[in-house]
Amino acid sequence: MSDESLALARAACAHFTASPTEFHNVANCVALLGPDFVKLDESEVWESKLKPGGKYYYTRNTSTLVAFAVGGTYSELPASPGGLKIIGGHTDSPNLRIKPRSSRATGAGRITQLNVETYGGGLWHTWFDRDLSVAGRVILEEEGGTYRQVLVDLKKPICRIPSLCIHLQTGEERAAFKVNKEDHLQPIFQQAVSDTLEKPAQKKTKTGEAKTAWAEGHDPLLLSLIAAELDVSVSQISDFELALYDTQPACLGGPSEEFLYSARLDNQATCFAAAEALRRYASSPSLASDTYVSLAVLFDHEEVGSASQCGAGSPIMSEAVKRITASLTGCSAALPALEAEQIALRKSFCLSVDMAHAVHPNYAHKHDKNHAPALNAGVVVKSNANQRYTTNAVTGFLVRELARRAGVPLQEFVVRNDCPCGSTIGPIISGNTGLRVVDLGMPQLSMHSCREMMGSKDVKACVDLFGAFYEGFGDVDAKCVRCT
Repeated sequence: MSDESLALARAACAHFTASPTEFHNVANCVALLGPDFVKLDESEVWESKLKPGGKYYYTRNTSTLVAFAVGGTYSELPASPGGLKIIGGHTDSPNLRIKPRSSRATGAGRITQLNVETYGGGLWHTWFDRDLSVAGRVILEEEGGTYRQVLVDLKKPICRIPSLCIHLQTGEERAAFKVNKEDHLQPIFQQAVSDTLEKPAQKKTKTGEAKTAWAEGHDPLLLSLIAAELDVSVSQISDFELALYDTQPACLGGPSEEFLYSARLDNQATCFAAAEALRRYASSPSLASDTYVSLAVLFDHEEVGSASQCGAGSPIMSEAVKRITASLTGCSAALPALEAEQIALRKSFCLSVDMAHAVHPNYAHKHDKNHAPALNAGVVVKSNANQRYTTNAVTGFLVRELARRAGVPLQEFVVRNDCPCGSTIGPIISGNTGLRVVDLGMPQLSMHSCREMMGSKDVKACVDLFGAFYEGFGDVDAKCVRCT
């Protein structure tokens, strides 16, 4: 494995470890893009702010990111707006989320638990016997009655979901290992202090007690831990959106570090690769002669259907195309905004990128033997005749030709006829906007587990493919006869 592959894989590990939630994922993607990317406000006029050669980003709900770099020669096409080269992914992953009333009455063994809700379709049995912490976003009240949003990560393990010992299970129960998501997934948080030999020392917090009805629904110790981490008073905590996560850091594994082990590879691996590729391209000489806008759009809520204010089912993608195009073309009577948007859409192309299913050596029969992607063998093109994926002859050819020119390996995946097929943001984006879309992904094992696995080399393969897309799509598309 090359030094560059290992360096990228290690950088990806650092990103995954520092991103326990979608909010942290977006913040770390912004940090990866660097200071040259200027933050935009969706509630302000952009026309005087966007310039050829400029680099920009904005977020929605703190959990969705839109970042883009404008080609340096975009303004040379006033009568015919340039297109957009788009990489789409999602920021969220299945996890356990703390309910609005999280305090679960002390039960058997005088144990206090946290009240949690499942998010997405997780492999919930993998959350047992993991050292779990809490992270997310918190709304704080400031002096003068104003409010601000901050991210929090408690980092240390504060709760656990223990398995039931083998001795208390019947043979049938051991064989089935059925998880009741309401009864069996509530984590142990603490033991009643009055029953312990010594009250545990807690980090000192600022004075002020929670007084609201909302706060009364949460364990005072949980609020104190959050306040201590943020160095605020408990009374300032007005609301939060928190999730549990496994505290084990991401790492490289295998005799030659050929594997990457981490939580949330689906789909933080795509987010990292997209931000890295956009950063590289935006700082390259090629941007100066580009007539396109290069975009990365990373949505929230893919794991629960994408139908939200900040999901792929929202107007975010179409609004981005419309506002960027209108701001750069200075639409007039000669080129109305609607015309500019439609021209830009027809010239644009989107890589819908979510993780893909690598062949499992213990369950190889679950794959079509001709479409069995392997770890460390390159990015996967995902196809489905029933439109669960958007890849067709045209979109598939375009990405395969880009990969061929760049020397980037590709693999193919089609689900077996006797297996269900998942889906992702590709069909949603294509259906909502009319964009040409192809579905891709890095191969992985243990998808939706608390701890997942992928090939270390595939991080670089994906970054290289994204770079080839930003660099060469315009030329490849110009040489193709457009399908109408």
